[in-house]
This record gives sequence, structure tokens and C-alpha cells, in this order.
Amino acid sequence: MRLMIVGSMSGPLAVASKIAMDRGAKVMQVDNIDLATAALRSGRGADLLMVDTAHDIAKLIEQNEREHIIVPVVACGISTDPRIAADAIRAGAREFVPLPPDPELIAAVIAAVVDDARPMIAKDASMLAAIALAEQVAPSNASIMIAGESGVGKEVMAKYLHSKSRRADKAFISVNCAAIPDNLLESELFGHEKGAFTGAVARRIGKFEEANGGTLLLDEISEMDLRLQAKLLRAIQERVIDRVGGSKSVPVDIRIIATSNRDLMELVKSGTFREDLFYRLNVINLELPPLRARKADIVPLADFFIKKYAAANGTSAKTLSDDAKSAILQNPWRGNVRELENAVHRAVLLSRGAQIETDDLGGVVSGPVSAGPIFGQDAVTQASLAAGAVKAASLIGRTIENVEQEMILETLKHCFGNRTHAAVILGISIRTLRNKLKQYTDEGIAVPAPNSNEPRFAIG
Repeated sequence: MRLMIVGSMSGPLAVASKIAMDRGAKVMQVDNIDLATAALRSGRGADLLMVDTAHDIAKLIEQNEREHIIVPVVACGISTDPRIAADAIRAGAREFVPLPPDPELIAAVIAAVVDDARPMIAKDASMLAAIALAEQVAPSNASIMIAGESGVGKEVMAKYLHSKSRRADKAFISVNCAAIPDNLLESELFGHEKGAFTGAVARRIGKFEEANGGTLLLDEISEMDLRLQAKLLRAIQERVIDRVGGSKSVPVDIRIIATSNRDLMELVKSGTFREDLFYRLNVINLELPPLRARKADIVPLADFFIKKYAAANGTSAKTLSDDAKSAILQNPWRGNVRELENAVHRAVLLSRGAQIETDDLGGVVSGPVSAGPIFGQDAVTQASLAAGAVKAASLIGRTIENVEQEMILETLKHCFGNRTHAAVILGISIRTLRNKLKQYTDEGIAVPAPNSNEPRFAIG
């Protein structure tokens, strides 16, 4: 994980830097926000900015976004005034860290914001086979396509491949092709020259150059438009890229890993994905099974997330009750590991005792229900059927658009406003979800803000 500290490297910030480095982060420092933007623009990339509240955080985020640079910000400061922390969050910071820093808090913030330290957790034979194949091909320079449903852990696997490769000491750079609008993705990947478009006040180094010598992950490659696919194919074939607005090719040495939750061969047949690009990316195909097909992994993953979110939220260690274990093993987990993580995060916050019970899972999963005949059912089964009948009756007379709207907004609330998690659970692309939410906002309908209900770290 690459951390950029914005502020004077003395006193508490120096302590924070040392703690971050002890936790495995690569740390660089700049004195002010203009130098931060210049460093990011020049290819000195960062996964997280830690910014002293003495600096104008809103201005930093605004000038970065103007040049298509999106890096999460964590604010930090020695003040105990909660208004300063609140102002930093309103300005766009993800979290606030009081100084002098607590080592566990620094670790929790890095884990929560960057999510870079998730280990490969596998007990199921199907997942162990996928890991064995990954270890076999990792040392090569071959392009790898990781396929699987949304939320199965494709990015985690990509990071694992990088860690086992000959490029492990170089950069691992990830680009979510579905999350970046088409008109910005080219600049994000290949960079741009000064004056290439409005707001391009200086040369910006793209992700290909930033990943030079290391690994570039193209997440959800299926969402890339055909025009950009042609430019990507040239970059992979010839190992050179052209910045937007540039006239000179730039050589790059990278290993490409791509992911997709869609059947790319079907997209090739439909003409929405280039066949030649597919074969360039699909030298090695690594398919990850859905969580429902690897039940031996469910409880170990849940235990990992319990420990993670208990530590992040300062709560005592918890365990799953037997009923809760039975419930999560029976759940289909259509959102896979990501949905399981979200359910466990919620349960950690809602549970009051030392054990997480089925009720703490908030209706995300249902407890074991007997599969007896229709006649002579037990009380739990009858209650479940009755509740289902009431729910079905409540849909009568409503339009599809109205039901869809309720489903989207309720899922978003359940996900603490997290658009990516909600899109996975709903089975739609992040772009479709954002378009729906914009439509609701334009119609005057209240939409949960991103991560609006997610608990923050203590303000000291």
C-alpha cells in the first residue's frame, strides 16, 4: 500500500508515518496540497492520502478530480475539537485520525479505506485448486483473465498473483473499468498531455506508466468500450502507449491481469468485445467459484470479517453462534464474499453479546427452517409463509418502476450507502445504479449519501 502524507513531517505526523511503514505501507511525503497533486500527476502514485487538517482538504480533492485523479483522503490533526474532524469529513475525507496516532487505529483506517491486506482464505477444495493454479502461473509474464461472479474475490486473487510473481517488489495498480466514465478512462489508463482537454493544466502520467515494471489490473474489462479496446490491444501487443493529446509513444513493461463477471466469449459473439483482445488477455484463464459452491470457506471468511470489523470499530471479539453458522451456510450469497462481508460488518455493529446470533444478521440470512410437508408445518415455517404472503400482497397494484425503486433504495440503506456493494447485491452494473440514483435525485427522492450511515472512527 502506497501512502502519501501531506504536511510537515515532524512530531505526530512522523510517528504516523513510522506506524504506517511498520504496517507494510510505502510512505512518501509532500509539504502542501499543490505538491501532492503535482506528485500524483507525475506518476508518483498513492493509494491513500493522509492530510493534515491545517491544509485545505476540499481544494486538494477538487484540484485532483479536475485532472481526473481519484485517491481517497484521510484527514489527521492534533485538535480535539470535533468540529474540525466534521469539517474534514464534509470536505471529502473518508475518515479522521486524531494525532498523536494510535497504532491500531492507523492500521484499521488503512485496512478500511484501502482494503489492501485481505489474505487468501480457503478451505474448500475448489478454491484450493484455483490457488494452486495461480501459484503455478504467477512467476510467468503471461496475461491472466480471472473470471467469476461479482464479489467472489477476483481482485484479492489478482493481488495474490502479483505477490507470488517476479514483480512482487514493484507496483500493483488497479483500474476499475466499470466505475470510470468512458470519456475519463482513456486518460486514467494512458495519461494526458498539457492542454489535451479542459482542465489538463499539466502532463498527467496514467496507470500504464505508473505500473511500469509491475502489474496492472484491469477490473471488469468487459465494460470497456470498443474504441478504447483497440488502444488497449496495441498497448499489450507493442508494449507502448500514447498519452491523450500526445505525439510520442511511451514504452512500458507491465504484466496484465484482467477480470470479468460476464462471459466474454458471448460478448465477442455479440460484437461488443474484440476477439483479438480476448485472446491476448486470456492466455491463462483462472475461474473462481461462487461462494455457494465453496461452503467450506463460508465460516472461516465470516470469522475473518468479524475480527476485522470488531477491531476497526473498537468492539470486543465476537463469535458466531451455532444457529448463525447454520444460517450463513444455508444462504445462497448471490453477492458472494462481498455480500457476506457486508452482512458480518452489520452484525458486528448490531450484536450486543459476545456471540453473533441469527437476528443480528438483520434479515440478510434466515435461520434454519424445517422442510416438512405443507400440512403439519412448524410455527417457524408457517410464520415464514405468512410473511411471504403479506409481502406478495403488498406488491399488488404497484408499478414495476415503483417496486424497483424501493428495492434499490432499501439495498443501498442496507449497504450503508456503498454503491459498489449495492450494485453487486442487486445484480446490476455500478453505472446502471448511478443512473437510477441520479434519476431519483432529479425527481426529488431522497437518496442515501455514499457511506452515509457507516460508522466513523473515533474523533479522539
